[in-house]
Amino acid sequence: MAFEGLSEKLGNVFKKLKSRGKLTEADVKEAMREVKMALLEADVSYKVVKDFINSVTERSIGEEVLQSLTPGQQVIKIVNEELIKLMGEANSKINFPNKPPCVVMMCGLQGSGKTTHAAKLAKMFKRDGKRPLLIAADVYRPAAIDQLKIVGERAEVAVFEMGQIDPRKIVKEGLKHAKDHGNDLVIIDTAGRLHIDEELMDELKDIKKIAEPNEIMLVVDAMIGQDAVKVASAFDEALGIDSVILTKLDSDTRGGAALSVLAVTGKPIKFVGMGEKLDEFEPFHPERMASRILGMGDMLTLIEKAQQTFDENEAKKLADKMQDQGFDLNDLLEQMKQIHKMGSVGSIIKMLPGANKVTDEQVEAGEAQLKKTEAMINSMTKAERAKPSIIDPKRKRRIAAGSGTQVSDVNTLLKQFDQMQSMMKKFGIGGKLHSKNAKKNRKALLRGLGGGMPPIN
Repeated sequence: MAFEGLSEKLGNVFKKLKSRGKLTEADVKEAMREVKMALLEADVSYKVVKDFINSVTERSIGEEVLQSLTPGQQVIKIVNEELIKLMGEANSKINFPNKPPCVVMMCGLQGSGKTTHAAKLAKMFKRDGKRPLLIAADVYRPAAIDQLKIVGERAEVAVFEMGQIDPRKIVKEGLKHAKDHGNDLVIIDTAGRLHIDEELMDELKDIKKIAEPNEIMLVVDAMIGQDAVKVASAFDEALGIDSVILTKLDSDTRGGAALSVLAVTGKPIKFVGMGEKLDEFEPFHPERMASRILGMGDMLTLIEKAQQTFDENEAKKLADKMQDQGFDLNDLLEQMKQIHKMGSVGSIIKMLPGANKVTDEQVEAGEAQLKKTEAMINSMTKAERAKPSIIDPKRKRRIAAGSGTQVSDVNTLLKQFDQMQSMMKKFGIGGKLHSKNAKKNRKALLRGLGGGMPPIN
């Protein structure tokens, strides 16, 4: 994922600072030189790095920090605050007009992920109760219209298209269609080019006049590094963009664009693409991104993903079932499937505090173990999943052969599951509700399964 290299380098710098009881001005300046190099290696704009380091240094060599009992922690706090300031003080949202529809015009270079992210945006707002419509105005790229129809179908969002005619006419008719059919959000997928040229910009300016968009959103590939900032500046100068969607932030890109876009263009990043799936898309929260960069995790985003993935009614049914009948391997398999919907093991781990200390090898080992566990449970009969105690040596050999594992792996799984059941019984989970504590535990269990978590603002 983006920022891994930066996180590791910053972690090493801060480890040195925290190991010293007292800090001198020279210590701070030495640390800031290392931070500066780390940021430049992450492809952050030189001017942005220079201003950032000056600001952090000025605040860190103040008497309040140097005389503090925990000066290292104070410097980290300052770096965190300055990172947030660099990316924007808070998540910037799309402002919906009082009179619908809200029109969002997507633009960007070819290959930036514009078409896919138009569908991702539509799906996100559909989940929030909006009725989005996608307009296919990219008539030049081969199969662009077909691609939008495919991703629109996956997102369960309507797509308006008129084939490869003048995109200006398509947009005009598409807006009429939206008003006639009660769509309160219109997302226009415009054409891109391999480079910025006059012909492209003239067409986009015409579409802007016709659509009068509430938001012009530039889609930028994070993997192009500092060129992302140049692209944003060029589009803003010619068209006047309002915000940026940064894609492929799950890749091993150095991530400098995320730290440079706002400072250089004055335009906020509002959303980020974190993978190829339509659900791997999230609002850009500067404070959460700063937390990830500094290895502090991002628990709020993780909770939000859980809220979106786990159905409250299903969680309640499972909690009731677990309380009355206990937790079996069918339930464990179902929970594993739900976790898969939240993303890869790696993407989930990256949101946990201290994730920068977890190696790629450990993540891969964890993913392999989960697949192995799922394969073993899938190789069991319904009766065996419901009552693991009936699994004798003969059954274990069959399960191991069916899942491509060893009998020792099956033994380990059954032992771990037995320990899990024992722990649950200690907390009053499983068996009839016979005490006040059991009722409290049931409520706690329901919250843990996603059925009672308060919304995140």
